Amino acid sequence: MILGSGTAAQASFAVASVGLPALAPALRSHYRLSLGATGVVLAAIGIGMLFTLLPWGLLADRFGERWVIATGLTLAGLALGSAAATTTLAALVGTLIAAGALGASVNAASGRAVMAWFDADEVGLALGIRQTAIPIGGALGAGALPLLASAGGTRAAFLAMGGACIAGAVVAAVFMRVSPAREPELADVAGPLRDPRMWLLGGGTALFLTSQIGITGFIVLFLHDHRHVSTHAAAGLLAAINVLAIGARIGSGRISDRLGTRLRPLRAIGLTLAVATAAVAALSDGPLAVLAPAFVVAGVLSMSWNGLAFAAAAEAAGARRTGAALGFQQTLLGVVVAVVPPVFAAVAASSWRLAFALAAVGPLAGVALLSLVRDARPDGRRLGTSAIPPAAR
Repeated sequence: MILGSGTAAQASFAVASVGLPALAPALRSHYRLSLGATGVVLAAIGIGMLFTLLPWGLLADRFGERWVIATGLTLAGLALGSAAATTTLAALVGTLIAAGALGASVNAASGRAVMAWFDADEVGLALGIRQTAIPIGGALGAGALPLLASAGGTRAAFLAMGGACIAGAVVAAVFMRVSPAREPELADVAGPLRDPRMWLLGGGTALFLTSQIGITGFIVLFLHDHRHVSTHAAAGLLAAINVLAIGARIGSGRISDRLGTRLRPLRAIGLTLAVATAAVAALSDGPLAVLAPAFVVAGVLSMSWNGLAFAAAAEAAGARRTGAALGFQQTLLGVVVAVVPPVFAAVAASSWRLAFALAAVGPLAGVALLSLVRDARPDGRRLGTSAIPPAAR
């Protein structure tokens, strides 16, 4: 029940946080945006989350997951609903930042609940299942938002995103329960700042996001603007990536449980992801019959590693510092989520190929950092509390 309700609540927010790129062509037309300004819009939810992920996690430690998720998602839904009435870029970005800041509650608290209910030898699979919420929400957003925009404009799409968040709040309020192994101690917030492993783990995995954001955040705009593919067909490819990523997240978590290691699969995914993203760059002007599968491979890989990264950080930190360590890690991830979309869009305005090629460098650098970290093997203990980020993703 906890795993299902946490996944459903997270998916409701992912419709907006991950599905928004499918709406990018409609937003660009409705608000008369440049490619660079569109990148700012796509980064706005991540910017809002950056400043509130750790505070929401600490509130969940203090008051429990149930009402933190319900309150945050309700307010995020109202913020997204208000975006439907905006007419300027500044107003749109402001409401999306507010939605991100409020919706971050589900990222902080739902992962904490899952970590507290599962033992270490199950947590890789459990987090893999929980992390399917991101591609589930992304697939729903990619499939539905362009259709809603065609039927009722961006207003209908934003109202639907707001309604999804409020539905997720109801699920959390009804089904979430207090974990059986709540840690009474206050989180050691400063501890991770003094631990080099947390910087290496957080920074290394954050660099994987350059490929994920480049592929999943801009595939619809690239195919529509540069390759003249219809918005619905481009969004359909994004939806397919998200659907396939559901299995990839579950599979990677289960494999890591069997191997007793998170970092070995993480490093393997990072290397393969770099090659796949470089292939997208090389094929950016090639035949669509070849480019589309390359996008799918790179996109699925870019979304397969998240649960492993969070489990690795939790195990390295130890039970008493899990919440603070993952709050710190998600803040590092949030920096990349906030910074990369505008930078990618600025480069893509001159060369899409160069933008994808630069995105491929991130996972390589991330693997180099992760190679400096000693693997913390699961020891069968119950990991304490945690706060799991989006997706950033």
